Amino acid sequence: MSDIAGTVERYISLWNETDGDARAKGIAEIFTADATYTDPLADVAGHAGIDAVMAGAQGQFPGFTFKLLTAVDGNHHIARFSWELLPPGADENVVIGSDVAVFDGNGKIQGVYGFLDKVPAA
Repeated sequence: MSDIAGTVERYISLWNETDGDARAKGIAEIFTADATYTDPLADVAGHAGIDAVMAGAQGQFPGFTFKLLTAVDGNHHIARFSWELLPPGADENVVIGSDVAVFDGNGKIQGVYGFLDKVPAA
């Protein structure tokens, strides 16, 4: 479980990584080559697709910070956790999401399935 929790913490940190090369390297380290990422706004596969989603979120919310909101709850090769998105210098989140991550036998992420629990008003 601790390896899964550590990988999830690295995953969240990649959402905050603004250096494209460092983010791509991190994605390659924790995701399988054919990994998928699915949420209400995206459905992508592969490292480049995952990187594009992360870069897109940074472009939409410049300077915002992703943080784990709950402890990582894992069993076997599956983990669930909630996260929040905070504006610069603020304590009040603007987005809350819940993700389920599925891992392969080597501890790499095969898929992330995300849900948005709180979003900004239109």
